[in-house]
Amino acid sequence: MMAQKIMRLDEIEELARGALEQAGASAEQAASVARSTRLAERDGIRSHGLLYVPIYAEHVRCGKVEGHARPEVNRPAPGAVRVDAGHGFAHAAIDAGWRDFTDAARGNGIAAMTVHRSYNCGVLGHHAERLAEDGLLGLCFTHAPASIAPVGGKDPVVGTNPFSVAVPDGEGRALLVIDQSASVIAKSEILLRARTGDPIEPEWALDAQGRPTTVAQEALEGSMRPAGGYKGFGVGLMVEILAAALSGANLSTEASPFAGPKGGPPGTGQCFIAIEPSGLSGGAFGASMARLAASIAEQEGARLPGARRAQNRARIEAEGVAVDDTLLERIAG
Repeated sequence: MMAQKIMRLDEIEELARGALEQAGASAEQAASVARSTRLAERDGIRSHGLLYVPIYAEHVRCGKVEGHARPEVNRPAPGAVRVDAGHGFAHAAIDAGWRDFTDAARGNGIAAMTVHRSYNCGVLGHHAERLAEDGLLGLCFTHAPASIAPVGGKDPVVGTNPFSVAVPDGEGRALLVIDQSASVIAKSEILLRARTGDPIEPEWALDAQGRPTTVAQEALEGSMRPAGGYKGFGVGLMVEILAAALSGANLSTEASPFAGPKGGPPGTGQCFIAIEPSGLSGGAFGASMARLAASIAEQEGARLPGARRAQNRARIEAEGVAVDDTLLERIAG
């Protein structure tokens, strides 16, 4: 059995921050990513937690991420914020524009923030949840290097391209969080199985010839299957329009991979929309959402989107995280 160490969340955040600074990231860049790593481990989303830290560090060292980038924030219109990430980590760029973005949403009733020359932003739902904690209805979009082919084709055009929606509960938390990608499964799950040699499910991906495969490496060389067929591809295309085209970022077909040292900076983008809900709803939003949530939660066997993550965080905050020694060695370099 693989040896493990139980780590508290503070230790995980410090480990990630130290590894990124050692790789050449500034304190500001490293802190934003380390906080994201902590939240991923807290919610049991291991594929976006410490597993990604060696990749982040490698990308700082090889130049795919500019470790000392200083994000530039612009306000082209009262309800619009545009952030140039400078090929640094998306997390730091999002943090840089956050105050202007949320202030604009409260002042105008609605606001949007785009980020370009960016990178992987971690768990997208955490950014939507952050908006909900600020009392705003949050819609978030991020794209990724191309990995999904259009239905009937075999050449990837859009990435797994997730979107997320989070609803405030009126008490500084999120009532529910929807966080899903355009693909049947997150690409990080296939990357994880490629490392372990475990097979993938046959409905997850196609090989380079467009045939179903259970071999993770063949899937990485082919394309991900869109969730719901052409409907999933449509979701991915919507995200591409908002996160790539609207932000002025590279398209998914133009972005270098998030895994491995090949290529320069990915230059991907994000789009965030924040809505102050009380004005547009005439004050009815909170009560309407409470009734809607109850119609789901009251059914036996059903749960609100995001409920599993909430259960995970309560347990993990109390028990800590079991981290394999081999991963700790990879992070140590």
